[in-house]
Amino acid sequence: MSSPEQDPPRARRGFAAMSAERRREIARKGGASVPSEKRSFAKDRDLAASAGRKGGEASKGSGRKPAAKTAES
Repeated sequence: MSSPEQDPPRARRGFAAMSAERRREIARKGGASVPSEKRSFAKDRDLAASAGRKGGEASKGSGRKPAAKTAES
């Protein structure tokens, strides 16, 4: 096993590597880059539902067994 003293420092990537000003600039935009009427999921509820379903099937949690039913249900 290697100790923390022997491991080289990890390079900062993504937002961690950006300056605070650059992160604020991106955060200010917030989702305003695309108008809501042009977002595909905003237009088509069925498309959003199928995409969510597809993502759930592809995730590692797809092999889980359904929760056991309680006596109350």
